[in-house]
Amino acid sequence: MTYALILHGGAGADPARDYREQEAHMGELISSGQDRLLSGESAFDTVVALVKMMEASGLYVAGKGSAPNREGVVELDAGVMEGSSRKAGAVAAIRHAVHPVEAARQVMEDGRQVMLAGEGAGAFARAKGLDFVEDPDAYYVDHVKHGSQDAESGHGTVGAVALDRGGNLAAATSTGGTFFKNAGRIGDTPIIGAGTWADDTVAVSCTGLGEFFILTSAAHDVSARMRYGKASLREAAAATLAEVKRLGGNGGLIAVDRMGNIAMPFNSKGMKRAAVSDRAAPVVRVFEPE
Repeated sequence: MTYALILHGGAGADPARDYREQEAHMGELISSGQDRLLSGESAFDTVVALVKMMEASGLYVAGKGSAPNREGVVELDAGVMEGSSRKAGAVAAIRHAVHPVEAARQVMEDGRQVMLAGEGAGAFARAKGLDFVEDPDAYYVDHVKHGSQDAESGHGTVGAVALDRGGNLAAATSTGGTFFKNAGRIGDTPIIGAGTWADDTVAVSCTGLGEFFILTSAAHDVSARMRYGKASLREAAAATLAEVKRLGGNGGLIAVDRMGNIAMPFNSKGMKRAAVSDRAAPVVRVFEPE
């Protein structure tokens, strides 16, 4: 039966950097995710599990690899959405959560709200028994470089989208945000419809300059172009990124539709990404065009 899976590790790739470690990691994850889907695991469980692995790796600006804000504190954003039920959850500016994507999942499963932010998000996650970083200086990878805006230490927001063998779509996205950001700054990642979206048509996860993805409701715009404008997945994804670029932004997105079609466009220098489906063997790319 049809299935598909895509991962991204961020659209901030620099041609001067060596991404072999990230490529190898994403290759392992995409194969692991394929096995999960083939075993019958749901799209939602698969994307959350893979994003958690990316958060734990320290190879991307999410989870362990996140950058502190101007006050020296790591604030994290994450969003998840399950397409068939249209349920979603998000956390924004949550401090030092080990797995913000799991906190977002708990918000969704709790069901009383879609997003929690700041201290409220932290208190909720602690009440759910989730793990928090006790020694930030020892935990975060290259956090001093991140905080000083060392461009060479950037690795990128993470996300995953999937179609499972039952025809269900899901998306998950997680980030530590932009380097040296203002305290309380929230990007597109946890905003359902901007950085993360899934319905019965398509699942989308975005990466790039988040403010512009918010201004274009980018993730939902892909779905809207497909549902209302009858655009193909590739047409919708390309048109959405063109609007982001028109406003002055750049980045990329990953998307899979209910037929198992895949799109991984970007208008930045590169985007770390990997994909697999029942019709295509696993592939990992950074700078190669889609």
